[in-house]
Amino acid sequence: MAAASSRMAAAFGAPFLWLVCLIYFIQGFRSFVWTAVSYQMKDMMKLSPSTSQFLVSVAYFPWSIKPVYGILSDCIPIKQRKRTPYLIISSCLSLFPWIILGMSEPLRSSSNFLTALLIVQNLGSAMADVVVDAMIAEAVRSAGPEFAGDLQSLSWSSMAVGGIFGSLLGGYALSNLPIHVIYIIFSALPLFQLISCIFVEESPKGFESTVDNAAPKHVVDQTVDTSSPGKGLSESYKYEGTRRRKGARRNSKRKSLSKRPEDHDKNNKSINSRPYLSLKSAFFSLCTAFKQPTILRPMAWFFFSNVAIPNISTVMFYYQTEVLHLEASFLGTARVIGWFSLMLGTYIYNRYFKHKKLRNILMFAHIGLAIISVLDILLVLRLHVHYGVADKYMVLWGSALADAINQFKMMPFLILSGQLCPPGIEGTLFALFMSINNLGSTLGSFLGAALASALSISSAQFDNLALGLVVQLIGTLLPVGFLFLIPKEVTGLTS
Repeated sequence: MAAASSRMAAAFGAPFLWLVCLIYFIQGFRSFVWTAVSYQMKDMMKLSPSTSQFLVSVAYFPWSIKPVYGILSDCIPIKQRKRTPYLIISSCLSLFPWIILGMSEPLRSSSNFLTALLIVQNLGSAMADVVVDAMIAEAVRSAGPEFAGDLQSLSWSSMAVGGIFGSLLGGYALSNLPIHVIYIIFSALPLFQLISCIFVEESPKGFESTVDNAAPKHVVDQTVDTSSPGKGLSESYKYEGTRRRKGARRNSKRKSLSKRPEDHDKNNKSINSRPYLSLKSAFFSLCTAFKQPTILRPMAWFFFSNVAIPNISTVMFYYQTEVLHLEASFLGTARVIGWFSLMLGTYIYNRYFKHKKLRNILMFAHIGLAIISVLDILLVLRLHVHYGVADKYMVLWGSALADAINQFKMMPFLILSGQLCPPGIEGTLFALFMSINNLGSTLGSFLGAALASALSISSAQFDNLALGLVVQLIGTLLPVGFLFLIPKEVTGLTS
């Protein structure tokens, strides 16, 4: 592990690795502050379960439009930089909402202002997620594919560690600190992220393709710095950039004498028009690729599989706290077990299931999720009490199994998405696939909020919750009938 860390530090630079670890750690640690948001809506604002579910679903919508951030950072450089300026913007968007919520009691008590600030915060988090993924892809492409596995492992490990600590400390903080103090404490992490962006070097490669097409060759050689986003790259890559700059110095004086002012103006106009052309080209490339049946059919299944399941997790949170009287510290512990189960599910999938057909794996996953719904029904109907099983064990086992089984659905989605991406637009199309998955989950949450409202479920009335869980159970089994949309012979090892 130490050797791998040393190799990555030498290849990419410590500031770049720190930024990657920090951003993914924050993504996992968000459970620390979002637990406080849940209690803010329930205890301070006295919102009904359906209203809370609706507001949270609206707040998470920025995660459903991730390709927009990818296209913007790819096609519209800011001060000749493609990544760092957008990371700075995203860090500010992640930082200020929590400071405002922590300092202004009227704003955090208003459902409209609270939702608006949470939307802004999620916008910053989603943008940072997309940009750092692009930076990782660029860094691996420059330094060599042998680093791809190391960087991905580093990313997932950082997020898992953040999730574990966020879940543990979130419950403790709620028991000992006011909610507005929790918001202020969490704002320190986006602040560290903002400061860390300053120390990550990025060459003006955002203009590289633009300048290559618009300016004479000697102008490109003089202005483009071929250094990497991190401090180090392979020696051959450094040498190539040095060689180009030396050639530029030999020829720049002679060639610059023949450059006319009108040529300079023409080149500037061409450069300024390139972002629009790049956006248009990226959009049409996405549309063309996505309309292919081999891509459209599987993505339609994953979208439908999320929309068909009414997500009533917020309603279950109200039930666990208002009826079962489970404490925040215990619910945090349940989430920690969920994170460990997620990692265990990843290991089991890679060890035993990646050779299996994806259709069979997805069918197994949905049947498993249906069994989790049955356990929730037993919990709400109190049938487990007759067998001496405590409420806490039902919640713990349900949380652990749900996170592990969900990973058996997420892993095939990631594998299939990677296989379906055509060369040239891999990053943007993969972001589109993730957005489709996120949008399906968001719409499923809206459906869950509508279901809770239709069944008149409130913080004091859970008589129809079991019926809602039965509807969720039926919705979980529906996508199994549409698995013909998934390619028949595809496995986790299919290329």
